[in-house]
Amino acid sequence: MSETSSSNPPSPGASTPLSSLPSSPTLSNAILEAEVSEQAKEKAAKLKAQANKAFSNHHFTEAADLYTQAIELNPKDATLWCNRAYTRIKLEEHGYALNDASTAIQLDPKYSKAYYRRATCYLQTLQYKKAIGDFKKVLALEPQNAVVKQQLDGTQKLMRRVEFEKAIEVEEEKNPVERCIEIIKEGGCEVDKTYAGPKLPVGTNGKFTINLDFIHAMIEWFKNGKTLPRRYVWEIAIGAQEHFVQEESLVTLDLKEGMTCDVIGDVHGQYWDMLHLFSLTGEPTDKHCLLMNGDLVDRGSWSIEVILTALAFKWLYPKTMYINRGNHETKDMNRAYGFEGEAKHKHGDQTYKLFAHLFTTMPLATLVSATRPPPEPKGKAILSSDGRKRYFVVHGGLFSKDGVTLEDIRKIERISRQPGQEGLMCELLWTDPQDLPGRGPSKRGVGIAFGPDVTRRWCESNEITGVIRSHEVRQDGYAIEHDGLCTTVFSAPNYVDQTGNKGAFIRVDAEGSLQYTQFDATPHPPMKPMAYVTGGLASLLA
Repeated sequence: MSETSSSNPPSPGASTPLSSLPSSPTLSNAILEAEVSEQAKEKAAKLKAQANKAFSNHHFTEAADLYTQAIELNPKDATLWCNRAYTRIKLEEHGYALNDASTAIQLDPKYSKAYYRRATCYLQTLQYKKAIGDFKKVLALEPQNAVVKQQLDGTQKLMRRVEFEKAIEVEEEKNPVERCIEIIKEGGCEVDKTYAGPKLPVGTNGKFTINLDFIHAMIEWFKNGKTLPRRYVWEIAIGAQEHFVQEESLVTLDLKEGMTCDVIGDVHGQYWDMLHLFSLTGEPTDKHCLLMNGDLVDRGSWSIEVILTALAFKWLYPKTMYINRGNHETKDMNRAYGFEGEAKHKHGDQTYKLFAHLFTTMPLATLVSATRPPPEPKGKAILSSDGRKRYFVVHGGLFSKDGVTLEDIRKIERISRQPGQEGLMCELLWTDPQDLPGRGPSKRGVGIAFGPDVTRRWCESNEITGVIRSHEVRQDGYAIEHDGLCTTVFSAPNYVDQTGNKGAFIRVDAEGSLQYTQFDATPHPPMKPMAYVTGGLASLLA
């Protein structure tokens, strides 16, 4: 296990982003009709073999690049497009993967595996009806495929459940926080007298409160595979959300002299990695802030432990523990990627409803502002009007249009709302940077991609020194992009137990200087990611 720390960013080539090339164009008739030489086919086959090996070793970016080279030599080989689709699924580039699978189908309309890959993309982007259609096409070609029959059945059940839940949702339904408080007052959520774990302290008013001793004891309890009583879970969630609702959609964090803030990227339910991370960052104090930049839950199978630990610190240290909402702090993603199943399994339906509401109260972004002038000469960085560095910390990224201001973000009405598929909230949680100027389609199939010119215009117009975002795996744990104006930080090492990436966090001080620390994955108990997923994704992604 090793950690590395540096005040100076590496050269642009030192941080390799885990993403593939832009979306595949639809094949033109000229390409379909062109002859491919035997020499080109032979070279493409060799590249395919290299790509297959890279894929087997979980080197997905390398595999995608090799498949791309093979496609350039032999664009009429459907297996190359299908294999690259699978690689892009592993890279969570579902929009790109969908195009590749569709191209493979265009080349070979009876290619069952291509329909299967496309169904996977539809399923992971929550387009259940289209996924069902492609699973049915696979079964038309392979009637005895028991695995696909199971996935079709699971997806159909999931779609029916989603449609049912939407049908019974009503605006007047009682706020889950209010309902939990009501149940507590009715005596319906008492701590079992046989419970022998850590105890929440009781304040002078007779209500539960929290202290650091409880948090430390809770962490040890979790490490031993134990769960908290439902009542304590509710108290922690309600205690934290009382602070979230008082914060604006854009939180302003001024780093006074001697203060630091560690920006933490996606954790995704990897509890043992988060504990190791906290051992490196240190806990929140009056001189040290933690800012968790979304996607605390889903995929990893200890999301409850992750979120409860983070919320406990928020309840105890509301002015030095900050949490931005990510695209996985949403109902649709929780349903598909495991947190809903885990919350209900460990603490019941009402607990999940409480968390689903709490997620909507989380701020959407944080403005981390230095209060001392930067040590380097003026003119190098974009500064505020009073000559200070400011960093815009957000889970996803920037916007589909120019002219969005910090005040626009601050005014977003977020509580009790889901981000949807468009608009400022969606873009804050979903967008990604791209290398090319301008804006492009999202490789995920949701949101957009924004180029370095978009980032520079936005930073200059809003007096922002740089955007710090998360949302994407980076092999080195972080990557500095867009001429230094956009940095991605990701804090789930060896993501879903197979990606092999490092984790990282970024420390910001009162002068606005940045320090980068990388860390490796920590061993965890023998439970696979996605252990609590139900429905169509259960067998597909486990």
